[in-house]
Amino acid sequence: MKTFFWLGAFLVFYTYLGYGILLYVLVKIKEKFFPAKAVSYSEEYPEVTLMIAAYNEESVIHEKMRNCRALQYPEGKLKIYWVTDGSNDKTDELLKTYSEVYILHQPERKGKTAALNRGITFIKTPIVIFTDANTMLNQQAIIEIVKSFENPKVGCVAGEKRIKQEKTGDATAGEGIYWKYESTLKSLDDRLYSAVGAAGELFAIRTDLFEVMPEDTLLDDFILSMKIAQKGYKIAYCKNAYAIESPSSDMKEEEKRKIRISAGGLQSIYRLRSLLNPFKYGILHFQYVSHRVLRWSLTPIIFFLLFPLNLVLLWNDPPFLYGILFSLQVLFYLSGYLGYRAAQKQIKNKLLYVPYYFLFMNLNVIKGIKYLREKRGSGVWEKAKRG
Repeated sequence: MKTFFWLGAFLVFYTYLGYGILLYVLVKIKEKFFPAKAVSYSEEYPEVTLMIAAYNEESVIHEKMRNCRALQYPEGKLKIYWVTDGSNDKTDELLKTYSEVYILHQPERKGKTAALNRGITFIKTPIVIFTDANTMLNQQAIIEIVKSFENPKVGCVAGEKRIKQEKTGDATAGEGIYWKYESTLKSLDDRLYSAVGAAGELFAIRTDLFEVMPEDTLLDDFILSMKIAQKGYKIAYCKNAYAIESPSSDMKEEEKRKIRISAGGLQSIYRLRSLLNPFKYGILHFQYVSHRVLRWSLTPIIFFLLFPLNLVLLWNDPPFLYGILFSLQVLFYLSGYLGYRAAQKQIKNKLLYVPYYFLFMNLNVIKGIKYLREKRGSGVWEKAKRG
C-alpha cells in the first residue's frame, strides 16, 4: 500500500509539474550542445486557405469577417472558406454579403469532423489554416504560420491560444491560467522535438497531409495533427500566431467543454495507440505519453485515490510524514471548495481558483468516460457558450 501511494504521488507530480521541469532541463541541454540554426525566410508567399467550420454562428459573422479582412497577407493569395454544417440561422445569409467568401453549406448537421472532411476536398492551395468562428487572430498570424513551413520537416503548425479575461470574479479565469501553462509546455515540446497536438482555434497543415477522419472523432484538431506527426513530420509551435477567445460564459458551460475534450482524449488514446510504441516513435512517444496520455487516463484516477489511501496509511501506521501529507491534501481540497464558493459569489481570488480549476478539470476527465460511452458513433456536440 505504501509503495502504491508513493508511486501514485510521483505519477501525479510528474504529470502536472515534473514533466515540465524535466522538459525545461532537456531543452536547455539540447540547445547548449545543438543551438538552433538561423532560418532565412523566402519573400515568396504561397496561396493559402483559411477554413472555418461553423454551426449557427450568426452572432459573430461580422466580427470574424472584419478580423479576416485585417489579416496581413499578399492580396489575392488568401482564400476564405466557411464550411457551414447544418446551420439553420442566418449564418449563410450573412456570409453571402461578403464577395471574397467561399461558402460550403450542407443542410444536414453531421459535426465538425465531417465538415472538415467535406471541406478539404475543395481546397487547392498547398497550405490550409483552420480556425474557429468565435476566435480572433492577430494581423500577422497567417504570415507567421507560413514562415514556419519554410522548414520542410514541418507538416503542421500550431498557433497559440489565448483567453481574453472578461470576468474578473469568475473561476473561468482558471482557464486562462491553464492555457498560459499549456502554451509554455507546447513551446518547450517544440524546442525539444515536436509540439504534441494542435488546438482547433488556430493551426495549419500541408494540405496533402490531411487524413480523412471518422465522423465521430471528438478531437479532430488533435487527431489530425498527431496523424501528421506519426508520418515523421514535426508539429511546430508558433507563438507569434495566436487566436484570442473569450472564456466560457460560466463554469457550467466550461464543464461541457472539458467533458467533451476529456472524452475525446480517451478516444484519441485508442485511435493513436500505435504511438504508444516507444521503439517505433522514440522521443515523440515520450512527449505524447508524458504530456497527454497520463493526463487523459491514469493520473486523474490516481490523484483522487491518494486521499483515501493517505487516510488508510495514517490510520494504520501514523508517522509524522503521512500526517503532513494528509494535512496538505485537506488544505488543497478545502482551497478548491473555497474557490468554488468564491466563484459562485463572483469574488476574485486567483489563489483559490487554481486548486478549484485543477479539481474541476480532473473530475471532468472521469466524467468524460460516461460521455464517450453515450456519444459513441456521433461527432455532433453542444458547443459551450462563450463570453
